[in-house]
Amino acid sequence: MKQKKITSLLICLLAISPLWAQDSAPALVSGPMVGYTEMREAMLWVQTNGPADVYFEYSDTVGVTYRTPVFSTRSPEAFIAHLVADQVQPGKTYTYDVYVNGEKVALPYPTRFKTPPLWQFRTDPPAMHIAAGSCVYVNDPRYDRPGKPYGGEYEIFEALAKMQPDMMLWLGDNIYYREADWYSRTGMIHRNTHTRAIKEMQPLLATTANYAIWDDHDYGPNDSDKTYRDKVRAREMFALFWGNPSYGLPGEGGITTTFEWGDAQFFLTDDRYFRDANNRKTGEPRKMLGDSQMDWLKNALVGSINTFKIVCVGGQVLNPVPDFETMAAISPTERQELMDFIFAEGIQNVIFLTGDRHHSEMSFIEKDGIKVYDFTISPLTSGVANYPDEANALRVPGSYVGVRNFGFIDISGPRLARKVAFTLYDSKGKNLWKYEVNAQYPKK
Repeated sequence: MKQKKITSLLICLLAISPLWAQDSAPALVSGPMVGYTEMREAMLWVQTNGPADVYFEYSDTVGVTYRTPVFSTRSPEAFIAHLVADQVQPGKTYTYDVYVNGEKVALPYPTRFKTPPLWQFRTDPPAMHIAAGSCVYVNDPRYDRPGKPYGGEYEIFEALAKMQPDMMLWLGDNIYYREADWYSRTGMIHRNTHTRAIKEMQPLLATTANYAIWDDHDYGPNDSDKTYRDKVRAREMFALFWGNPSYGLPGEGGITTTFEWGDAQFFLTDDRYFRDANNRKTGEPRKMLGDSQMDWLKNALVGSINTFKIVCVGGQVLNPVPDFETMAAISPTERQELMDFIFAEGIQNVIFLTGDRHHSEMSFIEKDGIKVYDFTISPLTSGVANYPDEANALRVPGSYVGVRNFGFIDISGPRLARKVAFTLYDSKGKNLWKYEVNAQYPKK
């Protein structure tokens, strides 16, 4: 029975292997991918098309080469390897190669990663070039609904990679589980593998740090909540296919985590694992983030010593329209609690990065001199949903976009005069709009 299961998975992986991988003996299904990068280590990820011994070699500009330990990929983990490059120094760029069964895999694109600089007490904070997007649907006709394909314009990932971001923030719905995937480990592995394997995505994965949150479609069924039967398995799959620095609050489950780069702290939140049912009408007010995560987020925002607090959430936070899965619709009490807290504590430079809506826009609110932004970036390759007349009174005029797109957040300038540029691009890399703001600082 075990041999049959391994053979079945091998056939599945071979069937969806990208063409560039099938030409070489040590074949890859997807990757390599750069996961988290810290000043003294970086996570490197790869998926092979069968059992294999895998390691990475990496080198800096001086030419000194280092090697990770060897890891044997296995069927139970979908032949995936997570390996840590732990001989790195802050603020350097490293090139790397992946070896499978002792053979170097030839790839038709660069492979590199960059470590965050050690700037504190030394220099001005570094410039940051941060990419973001959400909603990745890759067509799979055998399991898709009949009719017009929902996904397309996969070249968006190539346009994104050409801009050489320091990191890519995947803002949820990074895959779309189908009905056949929801209730089995086999289905979840297939869906993650199928999406991750498309050739257009590989250069982006291989050349920048990748961080992710989930929303409903890469968690479970549409609009799913904390009652989803297989949410623990979904978390296992998420951790298997991504390379975040950690997953969930201690003892709480979920995928919540945080990391820093330059003078920004990023808060990767979980809007599904603790969520009440969207349509529940009785009992206490519905929760989207849940009590424990909300308490963690509030304390983490207050405790952050970084100029910018960038909060990644699957669904829109600022949009006040109580429709679809905006926070105003799902948990208006939590939304009000969080906004009241930010203003009462005087927390400056909070930026929400959100997805889900299948259109993009910028929302903005200011109270008592504290400015808060919500940059919604959606979709990357899934279908577009146009609601240009939605009564979002907080929408920045001219920021609504109803095509497939991706965004950048560029932070630059000296320590006490930092600036942020929000830019949106279409699938070809054409600039759609740009919106610039100055950082806020405490009054002397």
